[in-house]
Amino acid sequence: MPLDRNAPPLPPVVLRAVPGADHVLTPEALGFVAALQARFGLRLHALMVARARRQERIDRGELPDYLPQTREIRQGIWQAAPVPPALEDRRVEITGPVDRKMMINALNSGARVFMADFEDATAPSFANVIAGQANLIDYRDGTLDHDDPATGKSYRVGPNPALLVVRPRGLHLPEANVLIGGQPVSAALFDFGLSLYHCGRALAATGRGPFYYLPKLEAHGEARFWNEVFAFAQDRMGLAQGTIKATVLIETLPAAFEMDEIVWELRDHIAGLNCGRWDYIFSYIKTLRNHAAYVLPDRAQVGMEDAFLAAYAARVVKVCHRRGIHAMGGMSAAIPVRGEAEANEAAFARVRADKQREVGMGFDGCWVAHPDLVPVAQAVFDAAMPGPNQIRKPRQQWRIEPAMLLKPHQGRITEAGVRLNIQVAVEYLAQWLSGRGAVPIQNMMEDAATAEISRAQLWQWIRHGAPVALEGGGERRLTADWLGELMQAEIVRILDRLGPNGFHRGHYASAARIVQEAATAETLPDFITLPAYDLLNALD
Repeated sequence: MPLDRNAPPLPPVVLRAVPGADHVLTPEALGFVAALQARFGLRLHALMVARARRQERIDRGELPDYLPQTREIRQGIWQAAPVPPALEDRRVEITGPVDRKMMINALNSGARVFMADFEDATAPSFANVIAGQANLIDYRDGTLDHDDPATGKSYRVGPNPALLVVRPRGLHLPEANVLIGGQPVSAALFDFGLSLYHCGRALAATGRGPFYYLPKLEAHGEARFWNEVFAFAQDRMGLAQGTIKATVLIETLPAAFEMDEIVWELRDHIAGLNCGRWDYIFSYIKTLRNHAAYVLPDRAQVGMEDAFLAAYAARVVKVCHRRGIHAMGGMSAAIPVRGEAEANEAAFARVRADKQREVGMGFDGCWVAHPDLVPVAQAVFDAAMPGPNQIRKPRQQWRIEPAMLLKPHQGRITEAGVRLNIQVAVEYLAQWLSGRGAVPIQNMMEDAATAEISRAQLWQWIRHGAPVALEGGGERRLTADWLGELMQAEIVRILDRLGPNGFHRGHYASAARIVQEAATAETLPDFITLPAYDLLNALD
């Protein structure tokens, strides 16, 4: 069977009525999504099968490495198409969910770019997804505003907003509320297709889009897939080829070995690579899950200055600048600590140090999660980067060997670290099931990547019988039974804090069950958000 269908696409069936759907899910917009799904759905399925087969090989003992068949691409002298003027200076980017008020605050934050996130920062209930698309349409029309009846505050987009970049959901995710031929449409094609259909021409006319971030790519074949989606979509929309520009998040371990190849496949449409470091840590654990030599210590000890993360960051800068595109630094997730001046300054100091490390390595920009951190990050980049970027700045380079991209951090696994992973995973997932994708936890703005790291570490430590340093001294190996005891203690703590009504309304029992099952499964589940998505849909 061919991987592309030439028959007319079947009309989508929408299973749920939510506010704004009439405005967003017009027959023409749904027809465009259906055309994308008909053309690329089977190919996308084949790519997901290829992911699973690669993981099976790694589980059997193979380790990730540079591909011998693409050596000429890595060694060749070539560059991607020029970055458009609107994307030349990206020194500070702010990210956030597609919630209306948060979008307005981000657009007014003073950042150069705002990434409107349908992925990890948004709990993908159908109501949230459609509201996000409606917000993009209002942004297009200059009518994105919000009046908060609870506070009496009004929110309006200012005269010089940040440049809008949209991140659709990952290739592995379905949109279960829209069926074509009885099957869920790809969430990635759904998010991309609706946003491009409604906003693409208007953004192109201003020279400020359409621009995208592409999450969780694992191989250059997936980059080729997106390139062909862009080419097809531009033809259908009457946009010149190369109008769409995308920045690819390097947030999976396999992708770190195929950066040149990813840029090559997207060379007419790529604007940069980004260090999606939190998901990258999760992917490191997931990819190397059967390899006892790559067990990581407490998350707090897994820093960007050392081991596989330092090598990965250096390779992003090296590849990007050689190919003439932006190297974007990772997320600083700290948020202001209200009413605690000393703690607040400590948080700001950590962000400042993180950005100094990034600009010193050669990155052209960075991410923050809160508007108050924009001036902190911008001051660092302004002081060290007088031009719009560092793409052409001479810099000493060195060869990054495969072993450097695999080297684990040294450190300890502690009882406090185990408890923290349980607490963060349960708290985040409960908030996610309540419809919130960006959640402040312990003075950090967390998204789905945090829950993924936390539950993956618990699984890894149980799987390999990792010794845990106890708070009272001595060691104990983490087991499923001990995890159950610690999980019960966390549930009791939440019950004491919220009471029975708050506990049940907040979906904490479901969150704890999903985390417990994921951490004790025989095989590490690919994404905790997949089983959680079914429950989210049932609750919506």
